Amino acid sequence: MWNERFSEPGFAYGTDPNDFLVASAPKLQPQSEVLCLGEGEGRNAVYLGSLGHRVTAVDSSSVGLEKASLLARKQGVTIQTIEADLDDYLITPGSFQAIVSIFCHLPPAVQAGLHKRACEGLAPGGVFILEGYSKKQINYDTGGPRRIEMLMDLEQLKQELEPLDLSHAILAEREIREGSYHRGTGAVVQIIGTKPG
Repeated sequence: MWNERFSEPGFAYGTDPNDFLVASAPKLQPQSEVLCLGEGEGRNAVYLGSLGHRVTAVDSSSVGLEKASLLARKQGVTIQTIEADLDDYLITPGSFQAIVSIFCHLPPAVQAGLHKRACEGLAPGGVFILEGYSKKQINYDTGGPRRIEMLMDLEQLKQELEPLDLSHAILAEREIREGSYHRGTGAVVQIIGTKPG
């Protein structure tokens, strides 16, 4: 499905970074090692790379990652891309100062396992940044999965990210303008967490 979507002309979710990520980026230490999960066509990874971070973008779509590399070259940014399924992608413990998950919607069991590995993958003091559509998004026709089990639950996320100190964990409604697939008012969950130590 993702290779098909990313084969469409242009960039499905645009080339500008996610607003919440832009607002949260000052929390990252300079020149952090950053992992972007489900990064697709690379808009967020390229943005973080432009700030001087060393970014690894992981996605299951080879087509999306080719576009990510193209976008990076156009903007004079270097990123590393890895094609992998997130259900079994290994994150080396303690290896990242930041891990970013922007609209990375997965089946519940896959999400739980990935978030466990993400918590382990953060170095002490590392930051986890997440925005996704909440279950209330099922009532909107503005983007995201159309299966409610693929939408995010804040309390479940808090449990999965329990090793982190959550400074920001909210449900919100906001206007989202990201390419042709995220258009209009969306019901989102946002999280910023820091690994103790």
